Amino acid sequence: MQSWMTTLGELRAAVSRGEIRRRSVKDEVRENLAAKLRTGQPLFPGIIGYDDTVVPQIINAILARHNFILLGLRGQAKSRILRALTSLLDEYVPVVPGSEINDDPLAPLSAYARARVETEGDAMPIGWLGREARYVEKLATPDVTIADMIGDIDPIRAARSGSSLSSELNMHFGLLPRANRGVFAINELPDLAGKIQVGLFNILQEGDVQIKGYPVRLPLDVMVVFTANPEDYTARGKIITPLKDRIGAEIRTHYMANRADAQAITAQEAWTDRAGGGIEVPLFVREVVEEIAFQARNDRRVDKRSGVSQRMPISALETAISNAERRALVAGESPVVPRITDVYAALPSMIGKFELEYEGELKGAEHIGRELVRAAVARIFEGYVSDADVRPVVEWFDNGGSLNLSDLESAANVLEQAGRVRGLIDLAHRSGGMAPDAAAPRVAAAVDFVLEGLYSQKHISRSDERGFHGSEPARKSIPTPSRTPVLTPDDDDDDPKGGSSRGRKKRYYN
Repeated sequence: MQSWMTTLGELRAAVSRGEIRRRSVKDEVRENLAAKLRTGQPLFPGIIGYDDTVVPQIINAILARHNFILLGLRGQAKSRILRALTSLLDEYVPVVPGSEINDDPLAPLSAYARARVETEGDAMPIGWLGREARYVEKLATPDVTIADMIGDIDPIRAARSGSSLSSELNMHFGLLPRANRGVFAINELPDLAGKIQVGLFNILQEGDVQIKGYPVRLPLDVMVVFTANPEDYTARGKIITPLKDRIGAEIRTHYMANRADAQAITAQEAWTDRAGGGIEVPLFVREVVEEIAFQARNDRRVDKRSGVSQRMPISALETAISNAERRALVAGESPVVPRITDVYAALPSMIGKFELEYEGELKGAEHIGRELVRAAVARIFEGYVSDADVRPVVEWFDNGGSLNLSDLESAANVLEQAGRVRGLIDLAHRSGGMAPDAAAPRVAAAVDFVLEGLYSQKHISRSDERGFHGSEPARKSIPTPSRTPVLTPDDDDDDPKGGSSRGRKKRYYN
C-alpha cells in the first residue's frame, strides 16, 4: 500500500474505488478481531493461562467497542495484553506528513493539516503510519499534568509566529491527542491525580478534548484502555466515580491456576538461552522455582493484597542458572545444570518481590524465603518419590552418617561423597529420570534434589554449612514400613537459620 499511493489524489481515488476503507479505530480493531476469530488465528501471542477467563472478556469489550480497564495484582501481564492490541490494528494508515496528531488526509482535524490540504490539494504528499507507532502508553504518576495528557498553549511558538495565543496553530498537543487514530493506554490509573482524571471525561464519553480555555474542539478517534491494581481501585478509591462510570468494561486478571501454565510463562520469559549454550535445567528445578510462588501466595505471612509477581520465579530461575554457571566455571565442568542448592542461592532475587505481614516481618524476609523454598521442595519431591523406598538413605544418616556439600561443590565431588550412601545414587537416577550413563552434573543435580527433598520432609537434617546428617539418634532396630515414612504435623521446631533444633518424629504407615 505504501509503495503505490504517495499523494492525496491517489488516496482519494483508491477510497472511491473501494480499495481502502475509512473506519474508526474501534471499528478497525473490532473487524480485525472478528477476522482472526473466523480463521482461528492466535489473538494475543505470548499470553498464557487466560484463554478461558480474561481473553473472552477482552473480546467482548472489543466487539462492543468499549474502552476497558484491566484490574490485577502486579505481574499479571496487564501491560503486555494492552501492547498486544496493536496486532489488531491495520498494518499502515495514511496520515498528513508533519501532523502532531496523525491527521487523516481525508478528514484533517488540526489547523496545520487543514491548511496543508487546502493549500496543496490532491498534490499533497501523504505518509504512512505503522501499527506499532499508533500505540501510546503513559505510566500514571502524581506529577502528571493536564498539559502532559491533553495539551497546552505554546507561548514561544506564538511569539515566533506573531499570532494570538488563542490561535490553534500555537497549541502544544499532549499524549492523548498524539494517540489520535490509535490506542492510548494509561498504566496504574489510580495514581493519576483526580483533576487529571476529570480531563478524560470528554474523550471517553463525547470523543473529544478541549485545550485550556480556548474553544478548540478536537473530535479524536482513539481507543482508551487502562490498568490498575485492585487494591488501589477499591480500597484506596483513587479512581473517581464519574470516570469509572465512563469505562465500558472492567476485566480482572489473575495469577496462574496451575503450575504448568506458570512454568510455560517462566520458560518463555526467563533468560536461559545464554551465550555458549550448554545449559540444562532439570524439570524438578523448574517445578520447585514455580512452586515457590504458589507457596508464597498461600502463605499467611505474605501480604496477599500486594500479591506475588510472576517476575519472582523468572528472576529466581535466572539467578539459579547464574549460580550454576559460577560453579561450572570454577570446576571446569559441562553442561551447566542448576541444583536446588542454586535455588537457595537465588534468595536475593526473591525476597524483594513479596511484602510481608506483621508475623512475617518478625521472622525476616530471608527466613521466610528459605521456608518457602523448603516447602516448595517438599511438595515437588513428594511427587517424584511417592512410590520409592527412601529408607536405606535415611537409615544411613540416622546411623551417624553425614555429608558436607556446598553450592560450589563440583559434580565429581558430589558423586564421590554420594557413593558412600547406600541407595542414594540409585534414588537420584530414579528421581531425575536419567539414563545410567548420564553426565556427572546431571546426576549431581539429582543427588542434591534427593538430599534437599529428604531434608524438606524432615527425614534428615542440615546445618548452616549444608552438612546433611540424621534427624534422630542411631537406633538399635528400625521398623520396616510398607510405605515411605511421612512426618507428623509437629514441624515447627526449626531454628531461624534453617537448621534443626531437635530430633524429628516420623510416623510409619503399614
